[in-house]
Amino acid sequence: MNTTHRIRFPWTSFAPIWLILVVLVSCSTKAEKQEASPFKTRGLVLDVNDLSTVDWPRRAKEAGLTTLATHITPSQVAEFIQSDRGQQFLQECKTHGIEVEHELHSMGDLLPRSLFAEDSTMFRMNEEGKRVADYNLCVHSEKAVQTVCDNAVKYAKILTPTTGRYFYWIDDAVPMCRCPECKPYSDSEQALLLENAIVSALRKEVDPDAMLAHLAYVNTLEAPVKVKPAAGIFLEFAPIYRRWDKSLLDTAATGWNDTQTITHGDHLRLLDENLKVFPVETAQVLEYWLDVSLFSGWKKPAVALPWHPEVFQEDIDVYAKRGIRHITSFGVYIDDQYIKNHPDLTFVDEYGKGLELYRLRQ
Repeated sequence: MNTTHRIRFPWTSFAPIWLILVVLVSCSTKAEKQEASPFKTRGLVLDVNDLSTVDWPRRAKEAGLTTLATHITPSQVAEFIQSDRGQQFLQECKTHGIEVEHELHSMGDLLPRSLFAEDSTMFRMNEEGKRVADYNLCVHSEKAVQTVCDNAVKYAKILTPTTGRYFYWIDDAVPMCRCPECKPYSDSEQALLLENAIVSALRKEVDPDAMLAHLAYVNTLEAPVKVKPAAGIFLEFAPIYRRWDKSLLDTAATGWNDTQTITHGDHLRLLDENLKVFPVETAQVLEYWLDVSLFSGWKKPAVALPWHPEVFQEDIDVYAKRGIRHITSFGVYIDDQYIKNHPDLTFVDEYGKGLELYRLRQ
């Protein structure tokens, strides 16, 4: 047989096909990335009792959540995290790929009230001109701010978030200082002055990339004007005085608390004003859709959660269209006793999957 006449397969003619396949795969990969949920953080905030009695890392993973946050105070959470059960919780989160954060009511631990007897000028002045140790601090007391920063660093080394995001909240919904130096500043601005100092200390002593939340909540909902956020400060917007049987699209709706006349439209205006001050790409919404403790009036036995999935879906669309990419909700009181009394936890999956599968609407 004359080998010179063998049929030869024209491989070179198929080179463009391979190129096309590579391009198609590349485009497909890019499309899949574009189709991913816009919400980078899909979280749930639970107290140490909830986390001690329920296998939340597994449930979070199954629901499509990314993040679990501990609660309530630094000292409470530190005791939990340093316990065997707390270490087990951290390991379970690692196993299931769940991030861990700590959202904390902090002032009582960061500036212990016992220090009032030593130096009352570290504490806030009330409207009557008296120094009082009831809430918060004087942000123009260098000693007070330094004490807060030192304790924030101390707790940060125990309660280290896997995300690099820290949450040391002021005493919320209660007044800040009214001394002559502090009075020209709003409560939002006083909070931000303190937060700027804390994030600087965290970046110097703990993590050069540390981030710290500015909690916009009740008396700190107004966007700061006179004070600008330092590098690493991000917005956490918590609309506690809204209602959850009507979506934020119902802008005339007022909240569940009869003493508050703030409407959904007011909340959105305040959010938009804050997003002009703080970076939108790092901003987080802290919601209450799953907050059994709120719906129970912060008393046990807990009531069954009044869950409105259609409201939730409309709400996350409102947030997504503003560029919000980090969303979490309180879920406090969802412990073993809650599950015993109210075994249907479908709302957890609907919440998590709703965030995971959400795609931005036109």
